[in-house]
Amino acid sequence: MGMNVGSSSTTEDEGIVDINTTPLIDVMLVLLIMLIITIPMQTHSVSMDLPQGNPPPSTEPDPQIDTVSIDFDNTITWNGDPVPDEAALQAHFTEAASMPVQPEMHIHPDRLANYKTVAHVLADAQRLGITKLGIIGNDQFMDAQ
Repeated sequence: MGMNVGSSSTTEDEGIVDINTTPLIDVMLVLLIMLIITIPMQTHSVSMDLPQGNPPPSTEPDPQIDTVSIDFDNTITWNGDPVPDEAALQAHFTEAASMPVQPEMHIHPDRLANYKTVAHVLADAQRLGITKLGIIGNDQFMDAQ
């Protein structure tokens, strides 16, 4: 950086073209002070008494899981046993819904099963009060894409 000292060649007042760094230094000092103040707050630790050992085993029995499978030819099976007609399927759903602890229902449709059959089974389950319902085997549909 240079400085003009009494150059007599110009008679006009020239503007200062150097950047004024004073505000930048002020901002940096304020940020530095804020950083120095906030660092000790971030390093404080909170002591907690954590439980030691293993939790006690659960006293509840494992939930019952009923599986309704729909095969490629639209035959319906309940836990591996074939369901002869719609009345028997509805009887199974009614029995499961009336239990004090409702079992989990897993619907397992085959990839080639008709949508109408699967939708009908799902609608029957919902209509008859099944609340714990899940569809399993969705990975077989991912291969088709």
